[in-house]
Amino acid sequence: MVKIMSLQTNIRPPAVAGSFYPGNQDELESSIQAYLNGVDSHAKIKPRALIVPHAGYIYSGPIAASAYAQLIPFAGQISTVILLGPSHRVPLSGIASSSLDFFQTPLGNIPLDRKLIDKLEQLPFVQAYDDAHQQEHSLEVQLPFLQKVLPEFSLVPLVIGQVEDHQVSEVIESLWQEQNSLFLISSDLSHYLDYNRAQQADQATSEAIADLAPQNIHYEQACGRSAIAGMLLSAKKHHLNVQLLDLRNSGDTAGTKDKVVGYGSWRIYE
Repeated sequence: MVKIMSLQTNIRPPAVAGSFYPGNQDELESSIQAYLNGVDSHAKIKPRALIVPHAGYIYSGPIAASAYAQLIPFAGQISTVILLGPSHRVPLSGIASSSLDFFQTPLGNIPLDRKLIDKLEQLPFVQAYDDAHQQEHSLEVQLPFLQKVLPEFSLVPLVIGQVEDHQVSEVIESLWQEQNSLFLISSDLSHYLDYNRAQQADQATSEAIADLAPQNIHYEQACGRSAIAGMLLSAKKHHLNVQLLDLRNSGDTAGTKDKVVGYGSWRIYE
């Protein structure tokens, strides 16, 4: 059994366990393993970044697993995850870091990298704002997958609000030289289009990501558009490559096809 520390004020407890993903530890581990088992991955190059969806696991879990499977061969080489996802719950100007020491899931506690967070908070548009994290699912749903595929890591959680693309890239650049780090971008794609229109819209987004062209991605195409855009600016600067891993929608997994949400996973690598 994983020992979970007693709840303290410096720990963010899970907000969507039992709704977006199983709240029981054993069930959660089994479900993630089943998603990973469904991926045929033989990754030979360590990702510099991943783009992953953040819906309930029954909807986007298989698509997310296609990204997380890329980390398994390199699990011992990743010790810090810089996680960027959009704000869904609170109005937010700038980027919200966290003042806490741990984020908790049913699989245990993840330590936050206070040194790197303090460094980012020197930027004028990054500040600790725990209210932005309290109920935010775009970051939380990534954590159990990370805990399953990485034996040990620290976390830099960032909720993205109203910012310029270059500001997100500036955050990424400030941590670019950190050894054994991974940038993880959390975003769903189109929302509530019919199945065929969603496929067309998400294909256009996928092509823009492959072309490292954030100017071709509009906010209705991806709820994590700002985080994606900042990552693409940095990827272009460093001459990185992009590989599409999976592109589907809720009509392919667990929903109807009249109003769907799009999901995609990409690997960004040197």
